Amino acid sequence: MKRRVVSSSNIASIGWEEGPGGTGDLEVEYKSGHVYVYHDVPEGVYRTALGASSVGKFVASSIQDVFEHTRVS
Repeated sequence: MKRRVVSSSNIASIGWEEGPGGTGDLEVEYKSGHVYVYHDVPEGVYRTALGASSVGKFVASSIQDVFEHTRVS
C-alpha cells in the first residue's frame, strides 16, 4: 500500500486501500516505527485525516479506538 507522508509529531505516513463495500484498510506508520492497519475504514475518514490540522489527534480520537486493527510491524 502506498502511504502519504504527513506533518505530525507522532505519525510518519498514512495510506488507504479500497476494499469491498466502500470501505478499506487504513495503514498508519507511527514515528516509533510501528505500523498498524485499521480495517473497514471509509474513504472519507482517510481524506479527513489527510486534511486534519492535527493528524495525530484525529487518528487518536476518530480511528484508534473506533476501528478494528492489526499491528503489522
